[in-house]
Amino acid sequence: MLQTEKNPPTIIEEDEEEFDYEALPKNTSLASNLMAGAFAGIMEHTVMYPVDAIKTRMQIVSKGGVSYSGISNAISRISATEGARALWRGITSVAIGAGPAHAVYFSVYEHTKQQFGGNEGTGYHPIATSLAGACATIASDALMNPFDVIKQRMQLAGHLYPNIAACATSIYRTEGFSAFYISYPTTLFMNIPLTALNFTTYEALSKFLNPQRKYDPLTHCIAGGLAGAVAAAATTPMDVIKTFLQTKGSSSDPEIRNTNSLVDASRVIYRREGLKGFMRGLRPRIVSNMPSTAISWTGYEMAKFYLYRSW
Repeated sequence: MLQTEKNPPTIIEEDEEEFDYEALPKNTSLASNLMAGAFAGIMEHTVMYPVDAIKTRMQIVSKGGVSYSGISNAISRISATEGARALWRGITSVAIGAGPAHAVYFSVYEHTKQQFGGNEGTGYHPIATSLAGACATIASDALMNPFDVIKQRMQLAGHLYPNIAACATSIYRTEGFSAFYISYPTTLFMNIPLTALNFTTYEALSKFLNPQRKYDPLTHCIAGGLAGAVAAAATTPMDVIKTFLQTKGSSSDPEIRNTNSLVDASRVIYRREGLKGFMRGLRPRIVSNMPSTAISWTGYEMAKFYLYRSW
């Protein structure tokens, strides 16, 4: 009798130790992925925001504009002429938009990955992961794009707005509602391959570094950082074009202001700076994206792990 009574708890303990937190259980609500995604998004975009601001400054195409030789040079010059707070302008827009956008991003990713068979077995499913990442990008970018436009306008030198509401109102009055989405097609052209690279690289590195698929912040951080660096480097040319379109309304150059498509923007950049123009801001983009993606994945995995345990 004593032996019979002891057996059930032993079995339960083994089951609890072997749970797979990688996919939240089917009986949990959508709120779990929404909360995990929102937490990851806010962490990702706010921590490395000053470097992102430098990247935006370095990507601006203008005649006789301010140019920076590197990240350190940009920090010192911006701090000396505008104050250190200038590197944080527009962060409110990111904080407001990143939470909901990343909540949508990760929840769509988890749902579509399950639907495409990405959680079946223990093998690697790059096609399912890439498709899920693409679906997540389309949904989240539709929500985030206006906030990104406001953010980049506020990051520019010489364009001071008291708050994001004033910036949004100014853009709407002078350029119309379309200004908030003029870069959306370009953003998708950039973010779909970026997301595919990010997710597939992360999944591959995670399976290599952490074959047991247990919660391990160190391997999540390493895999996320490397995945972010690869994705950022590969998609920098499209990011330059996106920045061009999102900030053109602040330019005094008629040719830049009248550019309305990805193709037209590409022609202007190439004519003025050649192929090297498409790699503007490469270093700060990698420096920003590598830790921010590491933070995003680590934060998401942490939130997912603790949500699983508490659900």
